[in-house]
Amino acid sequence: MFKEADLSVLDRPEILNFLFHPRKESGRPVPDFALNQTIPADDGIHIGARLYLTDPDSPHILFFHGNGEIAEDYDDIGSIYMNFGLNFIVVDYRGYGRSNGMPGISSMFSDAHDTFNHYFGWLSQNQRKGPLWIMGRSLGSASAIELASSYPEKIKGLIIESGFAHTLPLLQRLGINTEILNIVNSQVFSNAAKLARFAGPTLIIHGQYDQIIPLQHGKDLFAQSPANLKKMHIINGADHNTLMMVGGRQYFEAIRNFIDEQ
Repeated sequence: MFKEADLSVLDRPEILNFLFHPRKESGRPVPDFALNQTIPADDGIHIGARLYLTDPDSPHILFFHGNGEIAEDYDDIGSIYMNFGLNFIVVDYRGYGRSNGMPGISSMFSDAHDTFNHYFGWLSQNQRKGPLWIMGRSLGSASAIELASSYPEKIKGLIIESGFAHTLPLLQRLGINTEILNIVNSQVFSNAAKLARFAGPTLIIHGQYDQIIPLQHGKDLFAQSPANLKKMHIINGADHNTLMMVGGRQYFEAIRNFIDEQ
């Protein structure tokens, strides 16, 4: 795991209650085109995932969602990815969906590594030869960038949607008083600093009017990326939660086209 900060400073109720909003699955049937799996973590916790699989020779996207979402929320979206010829694997955090345990920053990163290692082996074992991409949305951008900076030789590229570059300003924007908690910038991890260690193909997607993670975060990530093959796709008129609704087909075409170009 990439070591940049003492993550325990963030594993405090005053912060976790703002960052994580876990909920369980609804209990509705799994669609015929989807597959549930469980990934063992290193401390007895199990992590739930939902897979939307198509041609094994097509690209695979390992996806980490936002803080108020769960994997089953992506049933309709997963079918669209499949229609675009992309395999889509959505992973939950601890306490979310079918995952047990309680969410935390440290465990979010360690679980991301366990998940990556599981699927890197699973793809090979099941003769799924399509390239592996890592994607993260919002909070999930931290997991995605962590993995890209840790396993650059094992993945084809990185896609970040509504990602944050700087942790302390984000905490403050969410209403966390970092001064009272005595948290300074040098204590927290930096997505921007980690991204500087990944030179593979990188796509940054961000809404023009993102009210939670302002567009400048996406621009800073793009500027920090050392990739020769990188692109920033701004969806005009969209905010943090309306990228697909506003972008429509354009959203998925941006992803598919960038993947095809590599």
